[in-house]
Amino acid sequence: MVSTTSQINKFIEFVAVLGDLVILNLVLFFLLFFWEEVFVSLPFSCRVSWMMTSLSLCYLACSSSRGKVWDSRGIRPDQLVLRVLKNIIAFSIFWACIMTFSGISIYSPLFFVAYFSFLFVILSIYRIIIRHFLIVYCAKGKHRRYAVFIGGGNNMQVLYEEMENSLASSLYEVVGYFDIKPNEAFSSQCSYLGNPDGFSDFMSAHLGIKHVFCSLSMEEGRYNFSIMNHCENHLLYFHGVPNVCKGFPRRIWHSMVGNMPILNLRYEPLGKMENRILKRIFDIVISGLFLVTIFPFVYLIVGSIIKLTSPGPVFFKQMRTGLNGVDFVCYKFRSMKVNNEADSKQATADDPRKTRFGNFLRRSNIDELPQFINVFKGDMSIVGPRPHMLAHTETYARLIDKYMVRHFIKPGVTGWAQTHGFRGETRELSQMEERVKADIWYMEHWTMLLDLYIIYKTVANVIVGEKNAY
Repeated sequence: MVSTTSQINKFIEFVAVLGDLVILNLVLFFLLFFWEEVFVSLPFSCRVSWMMTSLSLCYLACSSSRGKVWDSRGIRPDQLVLRVLKNIIAFSIFWACIMTFSGISIYSPLFFVAYFSFLFVILSIYRIIIRHFLIVYCAKGKHRRYAVFIGGGNNMQVLYEEMENSLASSLYEVVGYFDIKPNEAFSSQCSYLGNPDGFSDFMSAHLGIKHVFCSLSMEEGRYNFSIMNHCENHLLYFHGVPNVCKGFPRRIWHSMVGNMPILNLRYEPLGKMENRILKRIFDIVISGLFLVTIFPFVYLIVGSIIKLTSPGPVFFKQMRTGLNGVDFVCYKFRSMKVNNEADSKQATADDPRKTRFGNFLRRSNIDELPQFINVFKGDMSIVGPRPHMLAHTETYARLIDKYMVRHFIKPGVTGWAQTHGFRGETRELSQMEERVKADIWYMEHWTMLLDLYIIYKTVANVIVGEKNAY
């Protein structure tokens, strides 16, 4: 059975996003109706329908936390408003860039300032209303389901805490738990109901309880089949809880091999063939267009300056660790003097190996542009974890838990970690650990819209400038 709380969370996000789209289009139409000079001056290519469509698509593309109105019962209204503000800022900049690159001039800057200001206020109120509705819904508990636990181990304690502290608390009320003996570590608010031998009699006397969550150790497994049979014959929902709390991550995923369920350590969207094909088509099209249009001019200008300012090749080629741990040759514009430490030593802010022009290349990220050759060849993707030199892979694989997980997908020219400040020299091991966590988060949450958002954030960071770009 599909997770009920997961279904409700997705439904809440869907309602929030749908409401956002309705609101942003209604605000646009309302302002255009009263702002006549803007409405009259709109050319054919920028009619209301086109504006509504472009606004909706841009909002979906750049709002990374869209629909997130509920994380836990402790989320505050000011946190919701801050999320809306961040999304509106990203949305407005992204849409203005789209308008500019499309050759459509903004006829009244004041109109667009008014539009995004109104949008911020109304969306904030809308999100707070949804939050209030959810709090009231949880407090009433009209659709609450009564449940019992079979087993009082660590995983059942974690499940109980999740039910008490999340949206699941509005769905389930745990009456108590059965186990061979009471567990003193279990929450005192969850009653001990006795030995599993008394399960059938207890359930027959409490017909309002319809859900059974079961997790018994191997030596207690003799109860499992009798409990399952009782549930099947008495219209009770049986939920098997795997004992995976110790040594397993929270985000495990199940798949099927024939009729046999398999537990996977994590969900990987790019494990699906259709998603890999979609991402690869995007990489080929974008990198191909870039290499045949813009890159030749960049190469002529940058290559000439590199040759004039420093002896050595235009390209810096280095072996990096790629998909599935396979090494590949990574291309960059050379930003340093030719030296013997390139394959082992990270660049620092005041690195004496950097040339004056190379310092500019690194700060502007222009030195990374040749990696579109790697993207077109298939060694890299436009978005993904940044590839590390072989010496660093060998070192960090020993020092950082789950470091090699990031190599289950192709490395990228830019990535989720880089857009969140995890770039440049890693003086402390904890800095690399946070970078790895960000890479794994991206791998587990990949969508095409997330890639577009990361590309947008990368461009925005280049324009604004980054302190760790050196």
